[in-house]
Amino acid sequence: MKVVISVDMEGVCGVASWVQVSPPEFGGLVNGTEYQAARERMTLEAAAAAEGALAGGATEVLVNDSHDTMRNLIPELLPDGVTFTSGNDKPLSMVEGVQHPGVGALLFVGYHARAGSMRGPLAHTWNGAVRNMRINGVDTGEYGLNALLAGHYGVPVVFASGDDVAMAEIRQELGEQVVCVSVKEGLSSFAAVHLHPREAQRQIRQRAEKAVMAAKKAVPYTTRWPAACQLTFDHEARADACERVPGITRIDNITVGWESPNAYHLFQTFRMLAKVGEVRLNG
Repeated sequence: MKVVISVDMEGVCGVASWVQVSPPEFGGLVNGTEYQAARERMTLEAAAAAEGALAGGATEVLVNDSHDTMRNLIPELLPDGVTFTSGNDKPLSMVEGVQHPGVGALLFVGYHARAGSMRGPLAHTWNGAVRNMRINGVDTGEYGLNALLAGHYGVPVVFASGDDVAMAEIRQELGEQVVCVSVKEGLSSFAAVHLHPREAQRQIRQRAEKAVMAAKKAVPYTTRWPAACQLTFDHEARADACERVPGITRIDNITVGWESPNAYHLFQTFRMLAKVGEVRLNG
């Protein structure tokens, strides 16, 4: 069985500030010192999940860099034999690879809570412009969008690690089949109590192994199709821009809506609208 690991950075142990997840060219502090430390921990957590997946019976592991520019991983820190993707123009973005034949499980590492979540460190959805994503009346985050897209290809989510708020949201939406590891407890948007990095990695490895061993019994995530979708922004100008896209309707001053026949259409429409909504707010 092949396994895909989607690894983000905001949910990694030790991370609680945007400075830590921003490469030097995008504002990382002191020539990227904090970012370099965070990307190392990000890679080590992905490596721990990969080691666990291999111990749990995976025959191949693909680690998909899913943060920001998507060129954060330090390849030399990954286990021998693991493959990885990098670059931010991938067809399936954060879950690139789930469309390949033989993939039987998707693992989330370093995941964070959805936009607006109380006490979720660095909680957001996709970018700073998105306030909420709602699918058939259910508010969701990147984890829900990615799980639905994986489900489109018959791949279940079996494991997740990140902050405690994100893990609670994932359990509620995706179900108890997802083995979760909380590597930090959120105190506010920019503060958390963290496990020691080596302890976080130990737990990730141990529980990823357990999750992959049980993957054959897991069920891919889905919803009712066609799905009613609503995307809410932080400013009406973003909804103005998206309303001009054919097939998109205006719901209220900051919300647009559409109907999707399947998860692939939903994900790519969301992705496109999130980009369209990144308009300048000063005219």
